[in-house]
Amino acid sequence: MSNGSAAGNRLRVGSAPDSWGVWFPEDDKQTPWHRFLDEVSEAGYEWIELGPYGYLPTDPERLRDELGSRNLTLSAGTCFTGFHRGDVWTETWEHVKQVAELTSALGAKHIVVIPDMWRDPATGEQLEQRALDTDAWTALGKGTDRLAKALREECGVQLQFHPHADSHVDTQEHVERFLEITDPDLVTLCLDTGHIAYCGGDNLALIEKHPGRIGYLHLKQVDPAVLAGVRAEDLPFGPAVRRGVMCEPPAGVPDLEPIIRATENLGADLFAIVEQDLYPVDPDVPLPIARRTRNYLTRCGAGR
Repeated sequence: MSNGSAAGNRLRVGSAPDSWGVWFPEDDKQTPWHRFLDEVSEAGYEWIELGPYGYLPTDPERLRDELGSRNLTLSAGTCFTGFHRGDVWTETWEHVKQVAELTSALGAKHIVVIPDMWRDPATGEQLEQRALDTDAWTALGKGTDRLAKALREECGVQLQFHPHADSHVDTQEHVERFLEITDPDLVTLCLDTGHIAYCGGDNLALIEKHPGRIGYLHLKQVDPAVLAGVRAEDLPFGPAVRRGVMCEPPAGVPDLEPIIRATENLGADLFAIVEQDLYPVDPDVPLPIARRTRNYLTRCGAGR
């Protein structure tokens, strides 16, 4: 195992509310935001994501004070979009602009954009057709490019598109199709190692084939034994998470050390955000996992 490789020293390692079981702005099953901030700092992380808009305080001054008192800095905001549906710009921009303005006010430069899921993330209910037609793919590409341009010009932040299980951009084939229909000067990927593996993709192949499109990392692993059952049953993502499909490193796949090493060739400083889906979770569970994961990534060479 590495110890402080050149690649690792370029990675700014952080965590996210997701690793504390947070999927929604408000939910009684979730870790309270102040406990999340206390514990993510205690676990040794200095960077965090915003999580669902409204989970952390949305007043910039208050959030800046809360983060500063714990030696934390924001890496990115997060939002969902559904451009495949066509004319959804007005409502999409209204929400995304809120997220981007708060993100920018805190000095962060990235917005992680997740495509809406065709199955409800909590209940597993099917909401849409599983596959997109040609028109929907075109709308997705054009909408994402337009959003990326607006985010850059109006808010000074970079769009990082996050392929996601139970969304229409899930498998490696779909990820590569998305890259083909979007502007490489505007749109880069948040490469989520767990979601790529969950959907049968090859993280290293994506990094090697599309090095200029990797702009941000989410680090997580899947339990291959649980995943086999999920695939056999076609289990929705929410129930799969409750079954334990996302597991603590290094117990699952993909192997994170080669992925960390591969970032050396990207020629860019990257955030590497730990994001282990744990919704719902007992509030005493996340902190020990977070500590062990941080120590494991340090041993893999993921540096600052």
